[in-house]
Amino acid sequence: MSDDLVLAVDLGTGGPKVGLVTTRGEVRWWEHHAVRTSYGEEGAAWQDPHEWWRLVVDATRRGLARSGVSGDDVVAVGVTGQWASTVPVDADGLPVGDCVMWTDTRGARYSRAVVGGHLQGYAARPLATWVRHSAGIPTTSGADPVGHMLHLERDRPEVASRTRWYLEPVDHLTMRFTGVAAASPMSMTAAWLTDNRRLDLLAYDQQLVALAGVDVAKLPPLVRSGSVVAPVSAAAAAELGLPERAVVITGMPDLHGITLGSGAVLEGEGHVSIGTSGWISCPLRRKKTDLLRQIATVPGLGGGGYLMGNSQDSAGRCLQWWRDTFAPDASYDEVTALAATSPPGAGGVIFTPWLTGERSPVDDRAARAGFHNVALSTTRADLARAVLEGVALNTRWLLEAAEHFAGHRLDPFRLVGGGAQSDLWSQVVADVTDHVVERPAEPLLSGLRGVALAAGLALGEHRPSDIRGLVPVDRTFRPDPARRGTYDRLYHEFTRLHRAERGMFRRLNAAD
Repeated sequence: MSDDLVLAVDLGTGGPKVGLVTTRGEVRWWEHHAVRTSYGEEGAAWQDPHEWWRLVVDATRRGLARSGVSGDDVVAVGVTGQWASTVPVDADGLPVGDCVMWTDTRGARYSRAVVGGHLQGYAARPLATWVRHSAGIPTTSGADPVGHMLHLERDRPEVASRTRWYLEPVDHLTMRFTGVAAASPMSMTAAWLTDNRRLDLLAYDQQLVALAGVDVAKLPPLVRSGSVVAPVSAAAAAELGLPERAVVITGMPDLHGITLGSGAVLEGEGHVSIGTSGWISCPLRRKKTDLLRQIATVPGLGGGGYLMGNSQDSAGRCLQWWRDTFAPDASYDEVTALAATSPPGAGGVIFTPWLTGERSPVDDRAARAGFHNVALSTTRADLARAVLEGVALNTRWLLEAAEHFAGHRLDPFRLVGGGAQSDLWSQVVADVTDHVVERPAEPLLSGLRGVALAAGLALGEHRPSDIRGLVPVDRTFRPDPARRGTYDRLYHEFTRLHRAERGMFRRLNAAD
């Protein structure tokens, strides 16, 4: 059974990773392909979903040819990746327009009309109803499926008229594999249109759908999270080089895929992700919401529980931005090697990593990044290290809120994502948060590993209690007490910077 393979797709914002992974999470082959996000006026952000499929097909055929793996060994297919984006498709699952990305805010005015008000930006009655039913609420920024659907229906009638289903990206690719339109409570998390008090109810909440003003006939049918949707269709099997007996499991947000891939799947076990964006999560038993800090439980991995959900807009993308701006010819290893030459504290420089605003533990779409306390003596190395430390300081800010939400300390926690590949960054996270950090092997591939483990669960090859033992830890980072004073002092100033600058952000960026 350990040689059974899963075709795993991790559709990140930066493009898909495609891998051949055993059902026990051993990565046999993988590759990544970059995809560009396009931006336009009025907060537009989009990608071409046709490009996703072309890349997945080409990568799959290449992987089968180069890895020495037979397509006949593939027993399952699964997709994880970006969520809160929207793909309009026809009855066959083919896109009839671009994917409206999770940063797209063109539907803001419609979302504000639905939920906007004076209670932390929300109207009291819809806020109370949504939180009671689902634990969350569509954002007034329009950057979620409700905002996207309202925008497409009202501003893009030529797209809306050809749309049969509005799908999350992971559900779109699942439909391309199967020909079956399906979603699950976990994949529809960002729409907040399911009654999450009862995770066994596979139906949209009629009251929430009516409040949102979306067309329920265009919402995909719901199936159980973590279940088998259908076998690979004959057409997809021929195109990909897979057997028709391979089954396709429900698509899952990257939060869920990476939770599995981190190995932290039992109640209270925490993980931190430093990918393009960042978050902190752990499985929890009951539904809960913290509106002030933008933390809520979302439907979990299919066993009846929940996951803590939150998001920090910019994590690993901060290092990408710094490299592209200040050292475009350098590799990431060279940038982190440069950062290592600066002492802890980066010479007193503080970087606030809010390149595209922030969501948790404060919801401020107007916030922007900045270097603070820069002096004539500040070096490039100081600036590079300040970026790593700034992301870690932001993580500590959210970690305090997350631990309060969970009701216990998340120590140790698993660290995953591209940022975890750096020993320096992993140690900085341990030092800044004063927590023990366990790094799984191949942290960049946690999403691919998670998809394969999810397939193993769906096929009955293992149980949730087996997962932690299937995810090896390659190194543990312990906080250095000698650095505690330095990072406590910086953190005290870091948390005050947003309060001090919030008015400026609003005045300068309110129209962004």
